Amino acid sequence: MLMINETHDVKLTSWVTSANTNSDFPIQNLPFAIFKRKGQSEAFRGGVAIGDQVLDLAALANANIFSGSVQLALQAASQSTLNALMDLGAHTNSALRLALSKALRSDSELQSELTAALISQQEIELGMPCHIGDYTDFYTSIYHATAIGKLFRPDNPLLPNYKWIPIGYHGRSSTIGISGQKFHRPVGQTKGPDATEPSFGPCKRLDYELEMGLFVGKSTQMGELINIENAEKHLFGVCIFNDWSARDIQAWEYQPLGPFLAKSFASTISPWIVTMEALAPYRTDFTRPETDPQPLPHLSSEQNSQYGGLDIDLSCFIQTQAMRDNKQPMTQLSASNFKYSYWTPAQLITHHASNGCAMRSGDLLGSGTQSGPTFAEAGSLLELSKGGKSPVDLPNGEKRTFLEDGDSIIMRASCSKQGAARIGFGEVVATVLPVNV
Repeated sequence: MLMINETHDVKLTSWVTSANTNSDFPIQNLPFAIFKRKGQSEAFRGGVAIGDQVLDLAALANANIFSGSVQLALQAASQSTLNALMDLGAHTNSALRLALSKALRSDSELQSELTAALISQQEIELGMPCHIGDYTDFYTSIYHATAIGKLFRPDNPLLPNYKWIPIGYHGRSSTIGISGQKFHRPVGQTKGPDATEPSFGPCKRLDYELEMGLFVGKSTQMGELINIENAEKHLFGVCIFNDWSARDIQAWEYQPLGPFLAKSFASTISPWIVTMEALAPYRTDFTRPETDPQPLPHLSSEQNSQYGGLDIDLSCFIQTQAMRDNKQPMTQLSASNFKYSYWTPAQLITHHASNGCAMRSGDLLGSGTQSGPTFAEAGSLLELSKGGKSPVDLPNGEKRTFLEDGDSIIMRASCSKQGAARIGFGEVVATVLPVNV
């Protein structure tokens, strides 16, 4: 588990002055993305955000300023996806982070060399950060699970296995897109409570899910287990994740095998990946109520108990078509925090590999909807509208039980606390289009 080091020093500033004031991307962050210049016939390649600029890692590799493992990492980051960089593992990526941190500091002697590799973020377009070969979505918020369970099983909201095992399902990676994604309202088979048979048509209960996404770093081979003590060596970083849901399709199809077409039509990630190392100042303890079952030995360690949680503030907003037409700003729906997760990132990847499942760099692990203990911290409209029974009032007079065509959902995440530099994840935005006829 990568802990606090000199790259996190709150006193560090950068010669890229936009990084020093009110930025998601100060020198203590240094998140990764894939980019190219807008309107240019050039290859996508890796970049690191610093203030309102992006550091072109391919240009930096070609400059041959660095050597050894740092140069190896820069060459890996020069590719059109970050998979090769991810697969180099935590030690090499930590060396790259330290080298970039030193080179971008206010007193760096490398300023002139790096200036040529800076591009304004206003001039770039962002691509998928990596090839996502596999995607697994977990269900780690006990508050979300309980709220949803009460809608269907008021007397027994949590199933017996929930507190013993990280619940997840294998999702579809082909429809995961980055922020800016626009997708058509899904169609599918549904059955009304009073209907004698199902029908096929547009989803009427379209919902978002406020989640975090965890990217696998160092790969494992089939049959190779991951020990929770070194589990985070196999995690590269974190993004914001909106896992869209067709609640009416889901209600009809999910028994007995779980989510399928209700979850595979679209998912949206933020383009910047904040590394696990960057999050070190925001680690928090992982505890369970004494009355709850404690994790089994393979999902428990002293290190995970002390530092396994992550304190990440999350917020969700909506901007309807009417708001855009009338030039009205988006409005906040809810706010929550990743620290409420019932399972830690280390436990998720340890459990995923515990049967010998191979983990590959770039694989995505969704956290599941991150709801908190209060109603205002609900991470989905299904919760906020109490199953569609209580519409949510918007400031412009509109109401929502579920999403309508033209609605955009905006999610943001950041970390802040006294004694540490605030870091952000940017945002993830996606918009619902009418049914594709």
